[in-house]
Amino acid sequence: MTTDITKAEMRPPAVRQGAEKDDAPGRGDRFSALAQQHGALVTLLVAMVAASLSFDTFLTGDNLENMALSSAFLAVVALGMTFVIVTGGIDLSVGSLFALGGVLAAWGSQYGTVVALLLPLAVCGLIGVINGLLIARSGLAPFIVTLAAMLGARGILLAITDEGSRTYLVDKDSFFATLGQDSLLGIGIPVWITVALFVLGAVVLRRTRFGQYVYAVGGNEDAAALMGAPVARTKITVYALSGLCAGLAGALNAAWLVSGVTILGSGMELEAISAVVIGGTLLSGGFGFVSGSLVGVLLLKVIQNVINQIGSLDSAYQQVVSGAFLAVVVVAQTWLGRRRRVL
Repeated sequence: MTTDITKAEMRPPAVRQGAEKDDAPGRGDRFSALAQQHGALVTLLVAMVAASLSFDTFLTGDNLENMALSSAFLAVVALGMTFVIVTGGIDLSVGSLFALGGVLAAWGSQYGTVVALLLPLAVCGLIGVINGLLIARSGLAPFIVTLAAMLGARGILLAITDEGSRTYLVDKDSFFATLGQDSLLGIGIPVWITVALFVLGAVVLRRTRFGQYVYAVGGNEDAAALMGAPVARTKITVYALSGLCAGLAGALNAAWLVSGVTILGSGMELEAISAVVIGGTLLSGGFGFVSGSLVGVLLLKVIQNVINQIGSLDSAYQQVVSGAFLAVVVVAQTWLGRRRRVL
């Protein structure tokens, strides 16, 4: 009588036990990686199901459209922030650049759509380049440099609006206004633009050499330099990209509101950072993905919408819930990162 013997059974007991020990860390490491990458998506789906069961108006077309539009502008800002944080940096200037971009776009709209779009991109992109140069070439801390840029951009905004007393309007019949107010297949054009930007951002970060440099700089800057990665150029580029995204988001928002509102953008930098971190990007750098940032934005907007649906809660609870949720996510990321290193 013959007996089938597997290769695992033919190995000595000590070898089999060692193999089992090796398999366990592999499974644990994969679980930790999946939790970091898809935890926000699972939470978003659970939150949407719970909200739809609790509120009849949550899944209505008007409510979903409003959430999508309000998410689009923050998502564009968060896209640029993702690249910055993956390199291990931070950009506190995006909220002020968002407001500045909106005012510049509204002012430039009187000269046509091209000026309305290019002017905020040029100015906000230039401020981003300056941030990158100071950080990469002078070795200054990103927190200090971008904080100064935040104050400077807000100062420029106040200067061109007479201390905020002047509001530039956009002609409702202009092509620029249609970019913010018209829809395609029932979905607002800003949403389509945001989706296209995220697809492009995902390709750039995951499939290009520049994306590899971004991960390398965030993982270990010294090692990246030894491998020949252009560390300074990569940093300058990601901060320029962050400025461009903030300026574009501001321009689209101005087209949507048909005006350049000076009080917008306050605290948006913290919302963008929260969305990126909630989406799974590590604040320490070296790990992250743009799709997670989009999920993080949507999750924040769902939480805000649920609080608005309740009605009896003050809007301040949005900040409390968002802050508490961010703290939980950061703690979870830290624990998962340590667990992966131990395994």
